[in-house]
Amino acid sequence: MALDILIIDDEADIRDLISDILKDDGFSSRAAANSAQAFKAISEKLPNAIILDIWLQDSDLDGLGILEMVKKQYPLMPVIVISGHGTIETAVSAIKMGAYDYLEKPFTHDKLMIILKRACESAKLKRENIDLKSKVIDKTEFVGSAAITTRLRAEIEKVAPTSGRVMVNGAVGSGKELSARLIHKRSKRANGPFIVFSPIAMNATKIQQELFGEFERQESTSLFDKRVSVLEAANNGTLYIDDVGDLPLNAQNKLLKFLRDQTLIKGTKATKLDVRIVTSTTKDLQVEITHGRFRQDLYYRLNVVPLYVPMLAERKEDIPLLVKYFVKQLSKFSGLKEREFSDESIAALQAYNWPGNVRQLRNVIEWTLIMNPPSSSSSDKIRSDMLPQEVINNSVNISKPDTNLDMMSMPLREAREVFERQYLTAQMNRFNSNISKTSTFVGMERSALHRKLKTLNIHAANGKLNGIDNEMIDDMEVLEEIAN
Repeated sequence: MALDILIIDDEADIRDLISDILKDDGFSSRAAANSAQAFKAISEKLPNAIILDIWLQDSDLDGLGILEMVKKQYPLMPVIVISGHGTIETAVSAIKMGAYDYLEKPFTHDKLMIILKRACESAKLKRENIDLKSKVIDKTEFVGSAAITTRLRAEIEKVAPTSGRVMVNGAVGSGKELSARLIHKRSKRANGPFIVFSPIAMNATKIQQELFGEFERQESTSLFDKRVSVLEAANNGTLYIDDVGDLPLNAQNKLLKFLRDQTLIKGTKATKLDVRIVTSTTKDLQVEITHGRFRQDLYYRLNVVPLYVPMLAERKEDIPLLVKYFVKQLSKFSGLKEREFSDESIAALQAYNWPGNVRQLRNVIEWTLIMNPPSSSSSDKIRSDMLPQEVINNSVNISKPDTNLDMMSMPLREAREVFERQYLTAQMNRFNSNISKTSTFVGMERSALHRKLKTLNIHAANGKLNGIDNEMIDDMEVLEEIAN
């Protein structure tokens, strides 16, 4: 597909000449004689590059003024500045403002095409580099084999190919944006844009401007100031609105109107768009609706398919896989040496409750690798005592028994009971009170483990052991005795 070049020059002969040169080399071109025509052409279709004359007659802005506006709005846009009356100072100013190069009239056909092709190639490489970095930072894969993780992946696979709107619920750092990216990646819109919009810390005016493109008119740049809105940028792709519950009612009203017919109203202009909207929230929107802070009809339009992203504390068995994944990523992209975490350190990580979820786990892994550089010893494994103090102090660690208890002064039976209580508490916490997984790991029958937990007065934090109420244990034991 031919690259589209916008020629901005007040002389018709120059515009025609450059247009013919571009056509001979397989480019397509459009022309503008002044700033108003230029901004109109840009708003209608974003060019691949701009050839811009410095001195423009009958124009609100000269070439440098246009350059400043273009680079502010489209920093990667390659702009080649041309002039027949330029000076060194003008050339330096243009380059400092972001122009790719400066050509003095008259210039040869070959020189113009060499510079233009280099400018387009440079812009392409910059965009590819940004895309590559984005993919590195935001991996669109859920790591883990826990049942709750597998179920979420299956739900994403079902909803992704459809056009249904999805609302993702979950705690901060659990992977809500990752879920949205996965939905986009698996959808028919995968080749379209994925745009993230977060209203947090924005005032109502800023939200209106960014989301719907409602900018105030300015005398000299009224056309250009109707910049591309977030909704327009997401056309033919996916718009992910993070923390949708933070949208003010005004913005909720406009979003509801847009959802009804996918038409964006900007001033007197109506634009038909094709945008799939995925939202997320950490708030209970039913409570927000009750208090009049969120529109009920908007909620039902957005919450067609609800998805719940579990907290890391709900899928602790994924931690070993996540640790290996983050170690590889940090080794590859941060220059840190790839290290293995010992079984003891993994157990300590699994015993911690992770209020910051997967995001916090990644930070802990990075901190641990940075603060514990490899030594000359034969083993480079990460030990539990190398983990951050916060994790160690808030994990149940059987390697450090309760210091208030003098086990050496106890009879063997009492000391063993203390050890068993600490050991089983740690393992139950590690496996999220899952009796099946805990019994398999410690090497006990399920019924025997039930009895031992009751004897030691160990209860799950949520009052349930693998979905079984603590009060039901007695009944289970009676049934087992009858069966035997």
